[in-house]
Amino acid sequence: MKKTIFTLLLACFAFTFINAQDDNTENQDYSKWQARFRIISVIPSAGDDIDDADVAISTAFVPELDFTYFFNKNLAAELILGTAKHNVEVEDADVDLGHVWLLPPTLNLQYHFYSGDFKPYIGAGINYTFFYGVDEGDVADMEYDNSFGFSFQAGLDYNLNDKWFLNLDLKKLLLSTDVKVDTGEGVLPVEVDINPLIVGLGIGMKF
Repeated sequence: MKKTIFTLLLACFAFTFINAQDDNTENQDYSKWQARFRIISVIPSAGDDIDDADVAISTAFVPELDFTYFFNKNLAAELILGTAKHNVEVEDADVDLGHVWLLPPTLNLQYHFYSGDFKPYIGAGINYTFFYGVDEGDVADMEYDNSFGFSFQAGLDYNLNDKWFLNLDLKKLLLSTDVKVDTGEGVLPVEVDINPLIVGLGIGMKF
């Protein structure tokens, strides 16, 4: 299923890019490049395949930076960059699994609407998450596999003037990873669903 979604998203990106080139000459009242700086809340919705145990992943508040390129007035691609540290534990067993850093660069294809100074948008895309800076906590070792995921997005820009704007952004990442937990008595493989909701508020610039 993931391979099918991934293929469809790539095909959508390619089709949109080719067709957008024909529209560029017809839409000159927009800025081709935008950048946003946000403060985001990364709220995981954790799940796992361990019976009688619930893995909990902490919420993180971190900065985020993105760059957006407009193919035409409505269609754009956004590259999102940010990293977050999350504490991990098994709630029912009161086991501390330390912490891990996530770096999930995300590329979204967006469609922008216009209503005066308000510009709502929706988007979808892909991300590849790197796991690093692992602290194993109470166990002997923890290993996280880097993985592909999918992104869904909705947001709103509000123009302050011709250059600066405010931004409210919501994203949902469908993200899971295979984890190897070395308990000291053996290695336990676990599939963990992270699936964070990301809420961001920030400021942007057109250039």
